[in-house]
Amino acid sequence: MFEWKNLLKGMMMGASDVVPGVSGGTVALLVGIYERLIAAINGLTSKDWKKHVIFLIPVGLGMGISILTLSHLISWLLEAFPKPTFFFFLGLVFAIIPLLLREAEFKQTFNAGHYVLLALAAVGVALTGFVSQDQGAVMTSLSWSDYLFLFFAGWLASSAMILPGISGSLVLLLLGVYQTAIEAIKTLNLPVIIVVGFGVVIGLLLTSKLIQYVFQRFRAATYAVIIGFVVGSIFVIYPGWPEDILLLVICLLSFIIGYFLAFRLGKAGEN
Repeated sequence: MFEWKNLLKGMMMGASDVVPGVSGGTVALLVGIYERLIAAINGLTSKDWKKHVIFLIPVGLGMGISILTLSHLISWLLEAFPKPTFFFFLGLVFAIIPLLLREAEFKQTFNAGHYVLLALAAVGVALTGFVSQDQGAVMTSLSWSDYLFLFFAGWLASSAMILPGISGSLVLLLLGVYQTAIEAIKTLNLPVIIVVGFGVVIGLLLTSKLIQYVFQRFRAATYAVIIGFVVGSIFVIYPGWPEDILLLVICLLSFIIGYFLAFRLGKAGEN
């Protein structure tokens, strides 16, 4: 039986994956399906693959619908209202941190080493904000080597996408192929979509196995790193303080709306 409520959760993940600096893995944690998502991806190669497919179809369908339909809207918002848009996502991120700490039961499970891991992970992600974020020109007249590069770009992006706090779109941005990927989605350039998509699928299958392994063996340490990733993403997303008073008010309202939405979704995910 398909869980169609996960369609909306998949749409939220897809919307976040379009935005550089915002992680679909973070949203999956926020709505309470992250560990189940990892288990389902891993389960595709097991004898119980059918039940995992039933779980993944609504999530994947929601992500696909969101990416195809919202790529235009997100691009427009980032171009027309960049600071309010990023403040909205900041609200989402700030709200998830206490939820993650509670989920990790940090008061009982964290020791000094875990806090060091958290800090290192936060610094590592924050440093990506200092890397040049030139989107790169749209690639045209693609050769076999270009398609190979796009495949590995999708692979790397999906590996980041499934990790909370690390944005797959940011990886594409750093590799200089973000604009090519967005343009392919907008214009339904199937060869590019298929090649990048295949790289994403392969990356998800391999990375999910690693994540499930460390969750099982090193749960507290894994949560420490994930929380560090999320904290570090604040520095990547932060667009700067608005100087205009009206814009500042709009940004603060966007932040509050994002925070409240994330808080409510987090509560729903716990149920």
